[in-house]
Amino acid sequence: MTSFSDITGRLERLAIEVPSWAYGNSGTRFKVFGSPGTPRTVQEKVADAAKVHELTGLAPTVALHIPWDLVDDFKELATYAGDLGVGLGTINSNTFQDDDYKLGSLTNADSAIRAKAVQHNLDCIEVMGQTGSRDLKIWLADGTNYPGQADMRARQDWLAEGLSTIYDQLGEDQRLVLEYKFFEPAFYHTDVPDWGTSLVQCLALGERAVVCLDTGHHAPGTNIEFIVMQLLRLGKLGSFDFNSRFYADDDLIVGAADPFQLFRIITEVVRGGGLDDDSDVALMLDQCHNVEDKIPGQIRSVLNVQEMVARALLLDTAALDAARTEGDVLAANQVFMDAFYTDVRADLAGWREERGLPGDPMAAYRASGHQARLAEERVGGHQAGWN
Repeated sequence: MTSFSDITGRLERLAIEVPSWAYGNSGTRFKVFGSPGTPRTVQEKVADAAKVHELTGLAPTVALHIPWDLVDDFKELATYAGDLGVGLGTINSNTFQDDDYKLGSLTNADSAIRAKAVQHNLDCIEVMGQTGSRDLKIWLADGTNYPGQADMRARQDWLAEGLSTIYDQLGEDQRLVLEYKFFEPAFYHTDVPDWGTSLVQCLALGERAVVCLDTGHHAPGTNIEFIVMQLLRLGKLGSFDFNSRFYADDDLIVGAADPFQLFRIITEVVRGGGLDDDSDVALMLDQCHNVEDKIPGQIRSVLNVQEMVARALLLDTAALDAARTEGDVLAANQVFMDAFYTDVRADLAGWREERGLPGDPMAAYRASGHQARLAEERVGGHQAGWN
C-alpha cells in the first residue's frame, strides 16, 4: 500500500503553468464583467501570477497571449518576471480577433490573409526567442457555419501548408503545439475539431509538433482519459489546458464540474510518464474567471490539480494489476475508487508547511488583504481583458 510519504518526491515535480489572460477581465459572448483590481498591464498580470506561485509553490511559469500581452521589450519582461520568482512560458498566437479572420485565418480562401496569419505566428516565434519560451501554441477559430460555404479539403491543405511554414522557422529546442476544439465559434464544421485532426497535422510536420489537449474541448460523454493515454503512448501529447465545463467550453475552474474525471485523466498522465523527470508534457491552465476574483480562482485551480495528482500517485498499482490479471472486475474498480476517495488535504497542508508555504493558501490569501490592496492601487487606465 502506497503512503503519502512515498509520493512526496514525485509531488515535487509538479509544475502548472498559469495563463496571463486568467487575470484579466473576461465574460460571456454577451458581456465582459469588470472587477476591482484587474491588471492594467501585462506586468501586473505577471505579478498576479507570481502571487499564485508564492502561496502554492506550484505555478513557476506564466503563459503569454499575443497580441494581448505585447510589450516593447520581452527580454525586459522576462527579467521582471524572474525578479518576482516566475518565468515566461508558452507563447499563444491569436488569429481569431482581426476582421480579416472572419472567414478563417490559416484556412482562409484568401492567400493574403493566410500569409498574414502565418506571419503573426512567425512574429510569435521571434517573441519566443526573447523570452526563452519552448512552445508556440496555436488554436484556430477557423471553420464554417453552412454546408457548401467552403471547400473543407482545400482548407486542410492550406492548414498543412501554413503550419509547415511556421514549423520550419522554429528553433531546435522549440515546439509547435496544435490545439483542437470540436465546435465554437463555427457551427457547421471546425478545421481542427478533434485530436485525430491535430495528430495527423502534427505527424506530417515532424517530431517537434505535438498536440494540446484542452479538457473542455470535447463532446459530452467523451472518454478524455482514453485520448490522453493514446497521445502519451504515441509520444505526441505536448500539453494540457486544464479547465472544466458543464455544457460546452466554459473555461471554468479545473475539477469544478467533475473531479473524478480529472482524477482519471491524471491517473493516465502518471501511467504514461507525464510526471517523470524527463517528461516534455506541459501542464497548463486555460481558464477565465468571469464572476470570481482572479488570483484566488487560480490558487484554487492549481490546488485542485495537486490534490488529484496526489490521489493518483497513491493508487495501489500492484493491487490493481493483480485484480486485472485475475479478471476480478469489482476488485480492480474498488482499488481505483479507494485512491480517488482518499482525503489528502491534511497531508498536502503539511507538505506545504514543510516547504515554508501556507498550509491553506486560500485562507492565507484571504487574510493577507492583498485583494483589497489591488483594488485600491489599480485605479484608472484600461483594465486588461481578453477582448
